Amino acid sequence: MASLPANKSLPPSSNHLTDYDQAHFSVYMRLLTLASDGASIEEMAKSVFGIVPAEDANRSRGMVEAHLKRANWMLTSGYKHLMPR
Repeated sequence: MASLPANKSLPPSSNHLTDYDQAHFSVYMRLLTLASDGASIEEMAKSVFGIVPAEDANRSRGMVEAHLKRANWMLTSGYKHLMPR
């Protein structure tokens, strides 16, 4: 389960790879895998973040959607920042 500080529940929106991205790379990969397997937002929230969606639906949806968006950015663009030039 990801360990996210209460004040940092959303990933960065930078066009560059950040320390947060590197620390949460496995979270991104887990979300991409679950999404490709057809998991619901609720299933992803509980499995990856340990949030019970029924108790905090807005936060769980927001966290999953934001992290999944960032995971897709990593998959399509962000990975380039991992390669040495």
